[in-house]
Amino acid sequence: MQRFQGSLRLVLTTLLLVLLMGLLLYPGLKNVAVYLHSAVTGSYISGTHSLVFLSCPNEQVGKVIARTIVEKKLAACVSILPKVFSIYNWDSEITETTEVLMVLKTRTSKIHKLSEFIRSVHPFEVPEVISILVDQGNPLYLKWIEETVLED
Repeated sequence: MQRFQGSLRLVLTTLLLVLLMGLLLYPGLKNVAVYLHSAVTGSYISGTHSLVFLSCPNEQVGKVIARTIVEKKLAACVSILPKVFSIYNWDSEITETTEVLMVLKTRTSKIHKLSEFIRSVHPFEVPEVISILVDQGNPLYLKWIEETVLED
């Protein structure tokens, strides 16, 4: 009887470890499956690309930052929307100002490097860098982003 209980305990412990390992590896296994599916079918992997929103004090500063970002291949394209009216709370004061809003099209894997670069050159103490994952889009456009903004 003791031998049976020992075997049962070993089987249950093994099953518990297998279940735990499966749960811990699930995100990685899921990513591998999604990449394999994408390679075989040619389908887009959601979240591979991102839109990044960045505000600048004026169009001249925005253009300089945008050109450098594109030259460094941190983004494939930067669109600048002039004269955006902003209201925000800064240093416990409500501030109203006009800015330019920039929309950067890039790879999601470049967000960290892009954010570091922007913080190093931006005139604002705390520059706005907000990204949104691209779920779907024109496959040819997304391919162009991939070809323009290479992986490290």
